[in-house]
Amino acid sequence: MRTLISTAFVSLDGVVEAPGGEPGYRNAGWTFKDIDFLPEAFEIKGREQEEATAMLLGRVSYEAFSPVWPDMEDFATYKPMPKYVVSTTLGEDDLVDGWGETTILRSLDEVAALKKTEGGPVIVHGSATLNRALSDAGLIDRYHLLVFPLLLGAGKRLFSDADKDTQKLRLVEHEAYANGVQKNVFDVVH
Repeated sequence: MRTLISTAFVSLDGVVEAPGGEPGYRNAGWTFKDIDFLPEAFEIKGREQEEATAMLLGRVSYEAFSPVWPDMEDFATYKPMPKYVVSTTLGEDDLVDGWGETTILRSLDEVAALKKTEGGPVIVHGSATLNRALSDAGLIDRYHLLVFPLLLGAGKRLFSDADKDTQKLRLVEHEAYANGVQKNVFDVVH
């Protein structure tokens, strides 16, 4: 059984939208505004690249990352890694060349089947809508959260507001940094 890890930059009030400056959002680029950059606060991002064996993305995040990440040195280890995109609308012709093997999954059932295959951890970047659906379906095993000391108000949230049973988490790693960013790693208690 593979471990599905959701990794996110998140504001204290739960917003995950546009941390890197994606257009169309009032507070775009919030991970770089008013927060001093400390390399140690982002150590987990390098560790994720070393430990992950596949990447899972929603269509919107795939379309945002796929033209940029393949040629970025910071994300070089993701290039040959198998990628899975959950989408009901994306076609094979929409996939980019030169970013490793990419498979389109059409449902959460296909994600559940992927988790049952042999292999190491599968990491989910961005993909707010997909993250909410995965969480509500009980498919996420671990969260890697870098929580920024910001209240952003509007924006896509990491967690849904669905009326569901309590989902318990176990804190397995945490650290607070001088710039106010907190690293919180939680295992989902199944």
